[in-house]
Amino acid sequence: MIRRIALAFFLCAGVAAAQMADLNQGGPIEVTARDGMEWRQNEQLVIARGAARAVRGGVTIDSDLLLARYRPRGGAPAEARPPSEGPGGASEIWRLEAEGSVVITTATDRAEGDRAIYDLDQAVMVLHGQNLRLTSPDNVLTARDSVEYWPQKRMAVARGDALVVTKDDKRVRADVLVAYFRDAPAETTTAARPQPAPRAPQASPGAGSNLDRVEAYGRVEIRTATEVVRGDTGVYTPPNSIARLLGNVRIVRGDNVLTGCEAIVNMDTGISRLVACPNVPVRGIIVPGEGQGLPAPGAPAR
Repeated sequence: MIRRIALAFFLCAGVAAAQMADLNQGGPIEVTARDGMEWRQNEQLVIARGAARAVRGGVTIDSDLLLARYRPRGGAPAEARPPSEGPGGASEIWRLEAEGSVVITTATDRAEGDRAIYDLDQAVMVLHGQNLRLTSPDNVLTARDSVEYWPQKRMAVARGDALVVTKDDKRVRADVLVAYFRDAPAETTTAARPQPAPRAPQASPGAGSNLDRVEAYGRVEIRTATEVVRGDTGVYTPPNSIARLLGNVRIVRGDNVLTGCEAIVNMDTGISRLVACPNVPVRGIIVPGEGQGLPAPGAPAR
């Protein structure tokens, strides 16, 4: 039997426009659990166990265990709250913790990990554990150590062997990736008759978010169909498919290698430009018979 409870709370911040996986918007948080719930009044904590689920404003969190931490609304001291008041009325939830097989979904986005913490004061979700993954309409972001998800800033930070793969298989890897998202144009319909009401809100956070820019830090690597380009830092802008790498840059195509301090790569055409910097000469090792298509230093990226 699934047990259900609505945890009502209010926020001091204003309501922003619909965004990705944003639990700072909507009405009460509805929590359900298969194996029951525990309310610890002294700790100001509600624990939901077994197939636990929290839903608010088109965002759903599923996990084995869910903890909702609450406090007196408006910052009132704990001793001023009547003992009978629970996780509703004059209280607000400020932190949600999910453990075990965590999946966070919206109409379009999906985040996965072993453990997630959503801090409503900072409007940030942090994922930890194995097989960390954040899937959006046009890309998949993975990491080894953690993924931070800042919905109101439209930003995600992946740490530890971080990798972003776009839907057309462009790949950017680094120690740390910072991904920024933008709203896609809203879809229009010409249907004359009204559509049946969906079960979940269609204007839910995450709808229409696309990858706008990726900043890469530490052991950066990008791959095209023909070459691998490495550097210390980089920026990739999917709208124009241009990547720029800086610091100890190496362009490798087969046994051919070019080195310098900066490279500009067109991820669509695979054409790269190695830029010479003051006091940093451009060098190349070209293997006869394998040099076809390898750009000469200074060749434009079209």
